[in-house]
Amino acid sequence: MPIGGGSFTVQNKVLPGAYINFVSMGTNAKMGERGVAALPLELNWGPEGQVFKLDAADFNATSMKVFGYDPTDANILLVREAMKRAKTLLIYRVNGGGTKASATVGGMTVTAKYGGTRGNAIKVAVITNVDDATKADVVTYLDDMVMDSQTVAKSGGAASLVANDFVTFGTAATLAAATATPLTGGTNATVNAAKHTAALTAFEVETFNVIGYPGTVEDIKSLYAAFVKRLRDDEGKKIVGVLYGYDGDNMGLINVKNGVVLTNGTTITGDKAVAWVTGASAGAEVNESLTNTAYDDAVDVDIKYTKSQFEAAIKAGEFVFYADYGKARVLTDINSLTTIGQNMSSDWVSNRVVRVMDGWANDVARIFGDSYIGLVTNSDTGRQLFKADLVSLALQYQSIDAISNFKSDDITVQQGDGKRDVAVDCALQPNDSMEKLYMTVVVN
Repeated sequence: MPIGGGSFTVQNKVLPGAYINFVSMGTNAKMGERGVAALPLELNWGPEGQVFKLDAADFNATSMKVFGYDPTDANILLVREAMKRAKTLLIYRVNGGGTKASATVGGMTVTAKYGGTRGNAIKVAVITNVDDATKADVVTYLDDMVMDSQTVAKSGGAASLVANDFVTFGTAATLAAATATPLTGGTNATVNAAKHTAALTAFEVETFNVIGYPGTVEDIKSLYAAFVKRLRDDEGKKIVGVLYGYDGDNMGLINVKNGVVLTNGTTITGDKAVAWVTGASAGAEVNESLTNTAYDDAVDVDIKYTKSQFEAAIKAGEFVFYADYGKARVLTDINSLTTIGQNMSSDWVSNRVVRVMDGWANDVARIFGDSYIGLVTNSDTGRQLFKADLVSLALQYQSIDAISNFKSDDITVQQGDGKRDVAVDCALQPNDSMEKLYMTVVVN
């Protein structure tokens, strides 16, 4: 066989042989996943001053150490409501930064891991070990549940105690026996606009689909609305915001009008229903609508409306729940857009349509950033590669009925005004779900 061979950059090889370049055609185009929701929450326990992630699969197993409560506790109601539909929940504790509970136990200072009132439910005991009187069992309780137990020497053993999920230990020359002693003084920090501003700053560098504010303070609603609009319009990060009673008039903002009643009798008011809507909107795929979707574990709505009130709500861009024979359902999956401006369509009020448009924008930006910026020459060959990826992506969207009638000619990729610029024209036809049936029956 010829001596030469390999790949080439320019046609300048000396040895005879086959020089072959392999070029990918469309293998970089993958649809992004959805399901990540973001919520600022008031919690009595948990990480402070940071965004922390909770995966749906881990909720039950980690609830105690992360939130200080079992998954069914009323104190983490909004976490539970969001996790009914979200795959992943990003949380910022807006009342974090309070005082950590503490106590002197057996001669050492014991301090709660986090600030917050839940720290006051922690107890620590120092018990003489039944097998070795020179040792002590240091036991951490939450309420009456044992959360941690360590056996150390009474003399000097305090220094070897390891911080657990609930407390940190100080030092003591000798550990003295002590009954279960409650930690005291734990407080939550005051929630204000500055806390929410810090939350938004932390959320901005994270990747998520939908963010919600489950509250009623108008100034804070405006903070979140402005945040969503800025990320969508200025940063190119196509996220959606969920607010209660907020006339956003924007395709990126969902305006929740009422709430629901759960099977256990708990009333989820409209502001708290934001948590479920946030999780459900994030969890909905680009080919999925929440219209007529039943709110999980709900048997009624908190506020009922007449037909004319429902019609008025839809025209006002309000996201409404209605009662339906022992269930609470989404009337129609719409956002708050009511003013259809130039270069806009009335279809844009549909959240399913928005999910398609946002998904496409985010996917294209990700593909371009991951596989093209600084990596591929802005030549006809490079631009055709990029087009191939976009066509592949569009075909994926079409295969799941997110869009219809796509042809490869619907996408053109050309050089822009500068040598580093790429100009793309793209025509997409998003699909929506059936909602209205108009039937004419002729009876003979």
